[in-house]
Amino acid sequence: MTDPRAARRAVEAVWRIESPKLVAGLARLVQDVGLAEELAQDALVIALEQWPEAGVPANPAAWLTATAKHRAIDLVRRRGRYADKLAELGREVAGEVSGDGTEEVIAALDGHIEDDLLRLIFTTCHPVLTTEARVALTLRLLGGLSTAEIARALLVPEPTVGQRVSRAKRTLAARGVAVELPRPEQMADRLGSVLEVIYLVFNEGYTATAGGDWMRPGLAEEALRLGRVLAGILPDQPEVHGLAALMEIQASRMRARAGPDGEPVLLLDQDRRLWDRLLIRRGLAALERAQELGGAYLPYTLQAAIAACHARALTAGETDWAEVAAIYSVLARVSPSPVVELNRAVAVGMALGPEAGLRLVEPLLSDRTLDGYPQLPAVHADLLAKLGRGDQARREFTRAAELTRNAAERDVFLRRAAEAGA
Repeated sequence: MTDPRAARRAVEAVWRIESPKLVAGLARLVQDVGLAEELAQDALVIALEQWPEAGVPANPAAWLTATAKHRAIDLVRRRGRYADKLAELGREVAGEVSGDGTEEVIAALDGHIEDDLLRLIFTTCHPVLTTEARVALTLRLLGGLSTAEIARALLVPEPTVGQRVSRAKRTLAARGVAVELPRPEQMADRLGSVLEVIYLVFNEGYTATAGGDWMRPGLAEEALRLGRVLAGILPDQPEVHGLAALMEIQASRMRARAGPDGEPVLLLDQDRRLWDRLLIRRGLAALERAQELGGAYLPYTLQAAIAACHARALTAGETDWAEVAAIYSVLARVSPSPVVELNRAVAVGMALGPEAGLRLVEPLLSDRTLDGYPQLPAVHADLLAKLGRGDQARREFTRAAELTRNAAERDVFLRRAAEAGA
């Protein structure tokens, strides 16, 4: 008999690595992501029952995969659609289907891992789902995270995450969403939805919107992994590489973004010796690939180019702020938004002086679009402080502190308010 704890650890380790591929292959067979996850979970339960008694198999991933797929085939048989499904999948493998066809079906499923993962990520990020549902379902099925892990990462109650995942599965089934690749005319919009979800996950890890933690590295790492997987599956899509470049370069700063006690350290104050040079090199290579593919003026690639300006500067003083401001000007035309305009104001303020930056911020203050966004009063306050208008800066930093839901960020704004007042 194997040590039960060792067997359980083995099951959990294999599950975390293999579950996305397993669910993806099953979803292609049964055309239902909820049912695919149930079948995969069945295999997990069987492993937890059998491995402590029989021992961990020599190839645990293959054992788990075979168990789940045989259960899927049994289900298809029971539903009376086995002959049709067998004929469909049999066309995907060389040779004639022999015997009862089980081995041919498994061979067909095993031979399309990358395609299956791509189908699954387009399904979990389908536009019929809300943004919150897309994020939760993607983390569950492609990240292999449990409901409890997602709840901890997103700082929402576990029942809420469970409801989002369940509702997403029901919606996909009710709307008849097939587990398939988008048609060519749909690809741009559907890929945009996938990239949006991955970047939302990354941003929540890079700068948490709420709670006491400044960062949640586990979420950022999961988004990085998904971005790399997607870049491997879609090597000719420039924005996939643009997003990968952006995340790699931003992730390179994470060790320098917090002080010894976990307090936030802003970009210009960071010790750049702590930046991860390997991630920077990976990001710059991905950026070059995106640009080679013709994506130089696409939104994620432009943001990656801005991040590269910071990455190439060995000190804050060496940053080419004129170049950063110029790229933001292009981004504002390509993908206009108040947040882009606010970031452009920061860059212009650094390149041409705080008065120039303030001229760009003032229209944002009056049009009310960013009401409730703490970075707007924070940027306004920083520019006012640089102009020596301390009392106004203090009020704006205090307002930013009132608006943020992140405790660590609130401490930064309150400290800046005290400094401006002094």
